[in-house]
Amino acid sequence: MGRAHAAAYARIRHHYPDLTPVPRLMVIADEVTDRAAAAAAQFDVPATVADWRELVADPTIGAVSVTAPNFLHRDIGCAVAAAGKHLWIEKPVGLSAADARAVASAAATAGVRTAVGFNYRNVPAVAAARELVAAGEIGEVTHARFRLFSDYAAHPDGALSWRFQRDRGGNGVLGDLASHGADLVWFLLGDIESLVADTAIFVAERPKPTGATAGHQLASGGERGPVENEDYVSAQLRMAGGARCVLEASRVSVGAQNSYGFEIHGTKGVVRWDYRRMGELEVGAGDAYQDLSVATRFVGPGSGDYAAFQPGAANPMSYDDLKVIEAARFCESIAEPTRAGATIDDAVRAAEVLDAMTTSVREGTWIAPASMR
Repeated sequence: MGRAHAAAYARIRHHYPDLTPVPRLMVIADEVTDRAAAAAAQFDVPATVADWRELVADPTIGAVSVTAPNFLHRDIGCAVAAAGKHLWIEKPVGLSAADARAVASAAATAGVRTAVGFNYRNVPAVAAARELVAAGEIGEVTHARFRLFSDYAAHPDGALSWRFQRDRGGNGVLGDLASHGADLVWFLLGDIESLVADTAIFVAERPKPTGATAGHQLASGGERGPVENEDYVSAQLRMAGGARCVLEASRVSVGAQNSYGFEIHGTKGVVRWDYRRMGELEVGAGDAYQDLSVATRFVGPGSGDYAAFQPGAANPMSYDDLKVIEAARFCESIAEPTRAGATIDDAVRAAEVLDAMTTSVREGTWIAPASMR
């Protein structure tokens, strides 16, 4: 994720030539010094440090990207804000809603701008879907389904990294994938009134790594340890507007690589989106009600930030493009005191949904997110 942020900063001027300020990447902090040196060489960064505190104390730094593991989000995020530096931090912002609120409070006290890595809301097709739902093109929303399925943890020899530890990775797939789902549900449909959830661990033990891990690498042989957090979550949601919704996420879905998407039904139509076909929407709308045809719409320069990347409809965009949009909106928010993209407040709202899921599993009942109580 650090690489994704660094690449996004480097590409801002290519896609947003009129945007100011234009960032310059000056320091990389990584306790694995060889990894830091390689990144500095790749992105032409003049300095590296092993301790993130040195970076935070540097008076020449105006903004910081936090792409560290979840258990470090609160300490680093609060320190960055307290130092008066603008903050781009990856989701889920800590291990709980309390962690996200602490970072939000620190940012508000310091008056710094924030951005949070809810990159899927930056997809131009998602922006187009939001507009057509808001315009009533599919009528009143009745029910919806959001899925985030991946196989990155499906292999039983996937290394027992921090991601699988409760005190370092938090609530597992809830924070990793369902946080994106919670943000997309709000972005497209509004507030969640209450929910009931179920979770499971399907790969109970994994091999312990022998050194630093990167990504989702495999390990074999040696001692195995317990997986402490969730592989899978499903939740039924009651929306504040009366619609019903299902949100499902899994990190162990064999045969599913980044199978993310949604299907929203209304009284007069439907809209569907699949991340693997990022630039397409399937839309059915009209007065037929029954036997309604569904057609593919290719998004183009009129949708979201599409025009900053491609000249005409049906040209593909990438995951890295979404991070460029995120970086640009972060810089825009620094220049102008307006909300430009997902902020720490969005992270707090999503984290409250995840906390409600955890409470629902424990108590076996419907729970309202904290902000809706």
